[in-house]
Amino acid sequence: MGKSVVSIVKTKQNPGYDEIREGVDKALDLIGGIRDVVKPGQLVLIKPNWCAPPADRESAVITLPEVAKAVADVVKEIGARPVIAESAAVGVDTEKLIAGSGYHQLREAGYEVVDLKQTKKVMLPVSNGKVFKQIQCFALVKEADVVISLPKLKTHDQAEMTCAIKNLKGLESDAHKIKTHKVGLFDGVVDLLSIIKPGLALVDGIICQEGIGPIFGKPVEMDLIIAGRDLVATDAVCGRIIGYEPSEIMATVKAAERGFGTMDFNNIEVVGEPIASVSRRFLRPAEDNPVDVEDFNWIADFITCTGCRNTVMSTLVDMRKSDQLDYLHGVTLVTGPADIPPEIPRNSIVAVGNCVPKELRGPRWVKGCPPNNAYVVQAILAGRGEVKRMYSEEALDKTG
Repeated sequence: MGKSVVSIVKTKQNPGYDEIREGVDKALDLIGGIRDVVKPGQLVLIKPNWCAPPADRESAVITLPEVAKAVADVVKEIGARPVIAESAAVGVDTEKLIAGSGYHQLREAGYEVVDLKQTKKVMLPVSNGKVFKQIQCFALVKEADVVISLPKLKTHDQAEMTCAIKNLKGLESDAHKIKTHKVGLFDGVVDLLSIIKPGLALVDGIICQEGIGPIFGKPVEMDLIIAGRDLVATDAVCGRIIGYEPSEIMATVKAAERGFGTMDFNNIEVVGEPIASVSRRFLRPAEDNPVDVEDFNWIADFITCTGCRNTVMSTLVDMRKSDQLDYLHGVTLVTGPADIPPEIPRNSIVAVGNCVPKELRGPRWVKGCPPNNAYVVQAILAGRGEVKRMYSEEALDKTG
């Protein structure tokens, strides 16, 4: 069996459409083209990342529309039908995100740009799933002959990095996204990968994001296009570009363990630019300290996974941005099976995640693997204030 091939292409600084199209063409040529993946007459679902506003280029939150356009143009030239489709994060109005970005111009130019939240939902069975027997997706996902994952390369507050595998989560309904967090984000995403089986990943690494991504991180211009048919290998390469070993990204690990690709660099051939020539260690979510509140404590057991650690970091950013840090006074956050000093009042403890031992699961326990940030904020506030959704226009009780 041959090695999984992943290509890295460097564009010029701040590239426009022509330069991005040239980079996409080169990246695809280096992995042998895609004419054996995409056939004339097929329906090809191109899945960008539209998680949430802001949608401007400089914020590095969403996949650049020029990248989606370039891939759609490649698909058209083969004689297939490209459909750019995605559902934004829970509670986010996808149509408003489209309207506030270049995807609106693509739609006006005749490209099929679809808000999946406005389309028919279907249940797809999962064979040998770890946490799901079926997943609620959309009819367009079921109808597609080929799915292309088109992520933005970013750090992520719950997954360390979001890339080709994690990007697929937008193909779930909002209700199922919520369920995925409750039963297990990483196994849930890999269950989804097992039924979608994308034929290709092409990564927007033009302007990336470090720190507390995927929304509130710091933009980093890298000017890269990365492509691969093996999503696990592609994510492994992208992780190493930004300073992670594959073993540090749980979605990559889980997918490799279940045989959906390789994260072993002995079985990966990197073509185009060498990783060493384009790599830059990104600031990790846990290193991007968002608050300094004197009598606030966070006790994290050393075995606490990055999901809950980074959820707490992102929660603190949410509270900082909504001017709610005063509510942290006297609060002790606990993640994992930590030892609690006896002098800490039990009613001050906000326990986060399914790994917290039962004796700490009081009225302010937040279940999930990892839980949604908004529920952690709700537990911290304990009725003393309103949970302010940072990128959702819907109330907590409507979005879960």
